[in-house]
Amino acid sequence: MSDPAPLPDKPRLGVGISGAYGVVYGLRTLDACRELGVESHLVLSKSAALTLSQETGLSVAEVNLQADVVHRAGDVGAAIASGSYRTLGMIVAPCSVRTMSEIATGVTASLLTRAADVTLKERRTLVLMVRETPLHLGHLRTMTKLAEMGAVIAPPLPAFYTKPATIAEMVDQSVGRALDLFGLSWRPVKRWGEDLATITGEA
Repeated sequence: MSDPAPLPDKPRLGVGISGAYGVVYGLRTLDACRELGVESHLVLSKSAALTLSQETGLSVAEVNLQADVVHRAGDVGAAIASGSYRTLGMIVAPCSVRTMSEIATGVTASLLTRAADVTLKERRTLVLMVRETPLHLGHLRTMTKLAEMGAVIAPPLPAFYTKPATIAEMVDQSVGRALDLFGLSWRPVKRWGEDLATITGEA
């Protein structure tokens, strides 16, 4: 019997950025990966470039510099499109309704959704930071389907119990809590009962 293949030197994480508003969540995920020593594999949807320009003024080339490995959206033969390429999983931050819907149907039209589909079939963690409100019944049914398939739906919601003083702190808390789902503990996260005192009282 042959020896198992050696584990990669660094943990790997797929990072998808779709065209939904809230691209800062993806950018901070890349920053967190760098700080945590996690190899980030970035793929941006075609519409993400427009959102980048509107929200940050950054170019795709500038964002690509923040990732360890960059994959083109049309490169369905990239490493992260194969289940044999081991990763911790994938996070899509932010995740548009279109991207979410493609993943739910399994009819994937880009590397971003193909890699997410592979993550599910390999029973790895897939976190979707869905950005949309209000939600109609079709959206909710799609989320239910994805949850049944094993995805984690994690909309980036502010944690006011941490008493954030800036928008950046709210963003980092959401990103850090999403990374918790991969077993990654990022420094900026404030934790109840650790960094924050618990509140005791009668029910």
